[in-house]
Amino acid sequence: MKSGDDPTGHQLRLLLVLAEELHFGRAANRLYLTQPALSQQIRSLEQRLGVQLFTRTSRQVELTKHGQELLPYVKDAVDAGHALRHAAHRAAAGSGKLRLGVCESFGALPVTRKVIAAVTAQHPELGPEVHVADDVVEQFAMLSEGEIDAAFVHLPAPEGMHDQVLTTEPRLACVAVSDPLAARDVVSLAELSHHLIVSLVSEEFPVRRGFWSGDPWPDGTTVRYSDQQVTRFETLLSTVSLGGAIAFVPASAATLYPRPDVRYLPVEDLQECAYGVVWHSADHDKPKILALAEVSRQVQDV
Repeated sequence: MKSGDDPTGHQLRLLLVLAEELHFGRAANRLYLTQPALSQQIRSLEQRLGVQLFTRTSRQVELTKHGQELLPYVKDAVDAGHALRHAAHRAAAGSGKLRLGVCESFGALPVTRKVIAAVTAQHPELGPEVHVADDVVEQFAMLSEGEIDAAFVHLPAPEGMHDQVLTTEPRLACVAVSDPLAARDVVSLAELSHHLIVSLVSEEFPVRRGFWSGDPWPDGTTVRYSDQQVTRFETLLSTVSLGGAIAFVPASAATLYPRPDVRYLPVEDLQECAYGVVWHSADHDKPKILALAEVSRQVQDV
């Protein structure tokens, strides 16, 4: 193992979950990751350690001999990391701070700022502390690991999460400027149905994935997905810009992510989307969450 290539605690936690499940789909579901993202992290971990940890076939995943030998050390390292994080979380909980996750430019949405401002004004003891995540996948992982108490996201949320809707907005079709439809002022789902769809959502979350891909099309046919696996919004836009695939995005993206290589088109028969704040359903009676829920109801614009 080269100096500077130490495995991260996050990668070690991924290894343990995969070692328990021995199935990339189930492990990714538990971790709020896409399968490609999990596979990439495991490959990176194997490269950093200099050993193969798993054997993979189309039918099964198994720990190698080296993986079995290293597993007890990985568990010790993860347990130590958990103890450290739990101590830090207890300290944070003791301080009463509300830890909110926001993602990329969507933190600039007026309703997000209204919630943060209202919490600050009405509950100064809560802070809040705002944590910026690179993407929605990271936000859900932070929620799962207790690093944040709640997150601002476009809905629907994964199972086990409670959501408080803050506002609704249209969904737009994002197409490459080279697409013949880019010259149109408005399109229909039927006119888009021959396109592949680029999705940020893993197939492990079928309700959320189906909503953000428009699946099925109005005639009942199933959406066909692009082979590109993306987790960041900017990557999604770049993939669309190359042509051959489209994406459905919130209308606010047209303002937050203006680009010369894509066009945002209204879709006459596409359902609106909701934006809100989410937290673990089991946390519904925590004082911090009760305060957040009340503030969210006060400022909601629906």
